Amino acid sequence: MSEAYTAIYALKRETSDLSLTKEVNDKINWIEGDVLDVPSLEDAMKGMDFVFHCAALVSFNPKTYDAMMEVNVQGTANVVDIANLNNVKKFLHVSSIAALGRREKLFYIDEKTEWQKSSWNTKYAISKHQSEMEVWRAAAEGLNMAIVNPSVIMGSAFWTKGTGRFFKIVWDGLKLYPTGSTGFVDVRDVVHGMLKLMKSDILNERIVLNAENIPYKKIFDSIAEKIGKPKATIKVTKLLRETAWRVDAVLNIFFGKTPRVTKETARNSSRDVEYGKLKSIELLGLAYRPIEQTLEEMAPQFLEATKNNFKTNYLNFD
Repeated sequence: MSEAYTAIYALKRETSDLSLTKEVNDKINWIEGDVLDVPSLEDAMKGMDFVFHCAALVSFNPKTYDAMMEVNVQGTANVVDIANLNNVKKFLHVSSIAALGRREKLFYIDEKTEWQKSSWNTKYAISKHQSEMEVWRAAAEGLNMAIVNPSVIMGSAFWTKGTGRFFKIVWDGLKLYPTGSTGFVDVRDVVHGMLKLMKSDILNERIVLNAENIPYKKIFDSIAEKIGKPKATIKVTKLLRETAWRVDAVLNIFFGKTPRVTKETARNSSRDVEYGKLKSIELLGLAYRPIEQTLEEMAPQFLEATKNNFKTNYLNFD
């Protein structure tokens, strides 16, 4: 399986934004559907040998929790069921480090960390954990599968959402900085890890994909330096943190404004959590890019995007 995949089929919704794939759209066989639309999944996976399940809804807005649970859990259940019915050779599920869980006094997390119910687990984390349970259930029914758990994925893309928004936030004038830290990984290393895992003989395993554990402040400071903006100077204390999410919650309730800060994001951004990467290096032979290099490559693309209504961009893949 050293050769590249030549017949690529991809599921998209009617409203999907294909701006990031515009240069390769002619090489992809697009099938319109949805993970909640079982007949469309049947059409999409008919005759497929390998399936990458990357679809998920990421949200920390309480108003979208029900939709997120439906897409991430029921959607995954639908996908693995159809994959099993079509006897796909191997199924790779893209999960998240969130699915490994968080709890008080847990500061190091890797593939051996067992999920536990905890008030520190976000609704997104719960949805990703439960979606993994559907994948493991399908494995027990005969599906050849593997799971990757990426940390915070960095890469040029949409500058007004996802981690690309980090640059936009700094550009707009970030004054406050969170005190915590977490794991970060270049999007290209995630893709390399996925391809290596799919083409390997590894089955029924999860692998964390994480390049470095870095404080949020260091990330935002580096971005500020690279795009010529002032660094954030106001530390988010516990009082400020707890006040911020409550104010945003009130604005959300009475004025329908999408919260910039939620209880979940505010509290998790204050924690120092370290994620392991040894298994990915030993089993997949991954050599991770330094995140500083990733930011260095993203910065000029962002600066160019500021002149073009924050047009989408992507990093060169090698």
